[in-house]
Amino acid sequence: MRTRLLPLLIVLMAAVLLALGFPLALSVAAAEQQRVVVDRIDDTARFAALAQYVTDGPSTSLRTSVDERGETLRRELVSYYGVYGIRAGVFYRNGSAMANAPADWVLPDRGETREAFQEALLSRRSHDPKQVWPWQRSRLVVASPVIRDGDVVAVVVTDSPTGAMRSRTLHGWLVIGAGEAAAMLLAVGAALRLTGWVLLPVRILDATTHDIATGRLKSRVAVGGGPPELRRLARSFNEMADNVEDVLEQQRAFVADASHQLRNPLAALLLRIELLALELPEDNEEIASVRTEGKRLAQVLDDLLDLALAEHVEADIRLTDIGQLAAERVAAWAPAAEAKGVRLAGDCPPTTGWADPVTLSSALDAVIDNAVKFSPEGGTVEVTVSSSGDASTVVVTDTGPGLTDEELARVGDRFWRSGRHQNVKGSGLGLSITRALLTAAGGSIAYAHHEPRGLRVTVTVPRTRPGL
Repeated sequence: MRTRLLPLLIVLMAAVLLALGFPLALSVAAAEQQRVVVDRIDDTARFAALAQYVTDGPSTSLRTSVDERGETLRRELVSYYGVYGIRAGVFYRNGSAMANAPADWVLPDRGETREAFQEALLSRRSHDPKQVWPWQRSRLVVASPVIRDGDVVAVVVTDSPTGAMRSRTLHGWLVIGAGEAAAMLLAVGAALRLTGWVLLPVRILDATTHDIATGRLKSRVAVGGGPPELRRLARSFNEMADNVEDVLEQQRAFVADASHQLRNPLAALLLRIELLALELPEDNEEIASVRTEGKRLAQVLDDLLDLALAEHVEADIRLTDIGQLAAERVAAWAPAAEAKGVRLAGDCPPTTGWADPVTLSSALDAVIDNAVKFSPEGGTVEVTVSSSGDASTVVVTDTGPGLTDEELARVGDRFWRSGRHQNVKGSGLGLSITRALLTAAGGSIAYAHHEPRGLRVTVTVPRTRPGL
């Protein structure tokens, strides 16, 4: 969920920062240009004041009669160009120069400079030039009229390079960009903290749900931080888990009590059957059948009681030598396998894991018993112990008939037995008891095909202490 929520927050924050950054960048560029334009307007106004009283004109022969003000205007223009590198000139209405710097700069016949000149002839300052961006190499042209006795007698024109202005604009944009980047980093950090705070209860709830699904029914969600809605969800989840645990506890108690209460009447019934059998011929088939079914019912009740206890018992988990324990179970089942003509082999190197030795022994007994029971005479049952990563495994394989894919999906269910094996002794609860015992101790059991034929059962226990 975090991988979906975090990019959404980052995109939204980036959009907000860009929405703020673009207008700010535009305003910086506009402010820089406006400052330059205002400076040029002041300069043209000063030059216009000097040119207002210059009396020489284009009719003066070879411009030999130059009054003192005209000379002052020329000196100012030359000094202005030398210091700032800005071309400036005062041009009569017909476009000829009253004074200009540099001396070879003339008014062009067309273009932005001519348009500004024509605008100033109408007795108004030229329009503000178009916005110049850092990647453009345009020049700024500003023109102001020279008015004498209410008439426009000349026009002051300045043609400014824009390199310095564009550099300042770019610098301002870099500062804005750095600020945006810093703000984005802060926003990402805040988003990480925010999503972590929001999703922490969800992660805890997910982990607790997994614990309960794997059999650790006493796991609960610690109601801590997070939004109020998620805290309420955590409390509701804990209440639900309490109710489910109560229901399961009542179910286990009922099964245990019912099994226990039925054992005494069943024992009395079996005793009467034995007494009755004494009055009948020894080869009476009906009595033999009743005796067999009675014993089978007693076995089912015992298994039900064992299953109820297995689901309720608290596992005594400790660091155990899995290899040694498996070797002991192989040795214990070797006589039974030999009596049936099945070869039982074990490869059990020293391997440690966290398990309840008693429950793991019971689980291995059930698995090995099943493997020997269903293996034909001359078959092989192999027990292999290994470790990989954070788990130790005991793999039991046989060469029996195995199970179909559909049967593999159901193996371990209570009272379930394959239709092909109904005549084999058993209650259908052995593997259910095994799974309950392993789950209580933090382990698991899995079933798969064993090639070329048979069943592969994998018992897994953790190598690190559960709950840490």
